Amino acid sequence: MAIQEVRVPDIGDFKEVEIIEVLVKVGDSIQAEDSLITVESDKASMEIPSPLTGTVKELRVQQGDRVSTGSLILNLETVTNPAKPPPALALDSGKSNLPLAPRVNTPPSISPVAKRPTLPSVIDHEAFKKAYATPSVRKFARELGVDLSRVVGTGRKQRITQEDVKSYIKDVMGFGLQAKNIATVNSGMVIPSMPEIDFSQWGEVETVRLNRINKLTGEFLHRNWLNVPHVTQFDQADITDLEAFRQELNLEQEKIKASKITPLVFIMKAVVAGLKAYPRFNTSLDPAGEMLIQKKYYHLGIAVDTPDGLVVPIIRDVDKKSLLQLSDDLKEVSTKARERRLKPADLQGGCFSISSLGGIGGTKFTPIINAPDVAILGVSKSNMQPIWNGKEFAPRLILPLSLSYDHRVIDGADGARFTTFLAKMLSDIRRLLV
Repeated sequence: MAIQEVRVPDIGDFKEVEIIEVLVKVGDSIQAEDSLITVESDKASMEIPSPLTGTVKELRVQQGDRVSTGSLILNLETVTNPAKPPPALALDSGKSNLPLAPRVNTPPSISPVAKRPTLPSVIDHEAFKKAYATPSVRKFARELGVDLSRVVGTGRKQRITQEDVKSYIKDVMGFGLQAKNIATVNSGMVIPSMPEIDFSQWGEVETVRLNRINKLTGEFLHRNWLNVPHVTQFDQADITDLEAFRQELNLEQEKIKASKITPLVFIMKAVVAGLKAYPRFNTSLDPAGEMLIQKKYYHLGIAVDTPDGLVVPIIRDVDKKSLLQLSDDLKEVSTKARERRLKPADLQGGCFSISSLGGIGGTKFTPIINAPDVAILGVSKSNMQPIWNGKEFAPRLILPLSLSYDHRVIDGADGARFTTFLAKMLSDIRRLLV
C-alpha cells in the first residue's frame, strides 16, 4: 500500500480554472482514467481523470475552488506504483462547451463576435493572457490589434496559430461581424446599446450569470438576426399515415430491442428531398453577397436542448442513410450533446437546420436562421384536427411547420413551394421512396 498525490495534469496555459463538480468522495474505489473533477474556464469545461487505480483517502479540493496545472486534487491509496503519468489534457477536449448552436456551420476560423477592422481595437487583456497561443503568435496578434480571446484555435489542442489570426481578420472583414456593444449593419446604421437599469429599486432581485454556451448562442443569433433578412413561411402537413407506419415500425423495433424511430427522421428525409428539388435552399451566400455556393452534400443540423443551452450537432450524409441509421445517429449526437462530449467538428459543415419543439408543445414559431445556412425548419407539436375529405369531417393528425429563409437568396414563392413540397412528402411517405 502507498499513498500517492493526484494533481491536475498539464492543461496548457490556463490558470485558476474553477471546479464546477467533484465526482468522487473519500472511500471511493476508482480506476485509472476515471473522472475526478470537472473544471470550467471561460472557453470550455472538461473532466480530469485519475492516472492511478486505488481508493480515495483524502480530498484536497471542493466545488468552487480554482486550480491550475500541478494543483493537488486528492490523496490516493494505491496497491502498485503508477503505471503511467497522467495524460496531457487541453481545454475543449472530452466535455466541450464550444457553441455551434451558436457556432454551428461556422468554419473554425470565424469568431462569433468581433470588431470591424475599421473600428478602434479594444482588447480584453485578461482574456488575451488566457488564450492558448505561443509568444510569437501573441506578438503577431498584438501588432495587428487582434483580441486572441475572440479567435478559435485550430492547432493541436486548439492552440491558436498565426493562420487562425489571419483567418479571423479575413472573416471580420468579409462578414462584417458586430462589435459587442455597437452592432453596425451593412447599411451603415448603428444600433445603440441597451441602457443599464437597476431593477432592485422596485423589489428583490437575483443575478444569475449566463454560462458560456448561453452567451455565445446569444451573440451568434443576434449577429444572424441583424445581418440576415428573415422571412417565415407557415404551413402544415397531414402525418396521420406516417404516424401509423411509424408505430408499426416501433413495434418491430421493440421486439428486437432496437432504438425507436421518431417523427424527426421522416422530416429529415423529407427535407433532403426538398433540398434536391429546390437546390437554392442548399446554398450559402458568399461574404461579398455576390455569389451562391451550391452544396452537393446533405448534412443537417439538429437543434438539441441541453442543460447548458441549445446546441446544433450535424448529422452527415442524411441522403445516404436509412431511417434506422438516422435514428441511431440522432440518439448518439443527442447523448453526446447532453453529456458535453461534442467536438467542434461535430458542429460544423451543415447545410440546413431543423429545430423541433414537438415534444414540448406550441403551434408555431419563427426560428432564426443558422447562418451561413439560408434556411431553417421549425417543427411544432402535432395535433388532431377535423379535416373535410369531400364527404365528411375526419380526424387527421396535423403537423405545423415554420420555414425561415434568407430573403436575399430565396423569394416568397419558393418558400411556399418548399413547405408545400415538404407537406406532400410527409402526407404520403411513399413519395420518400421515389
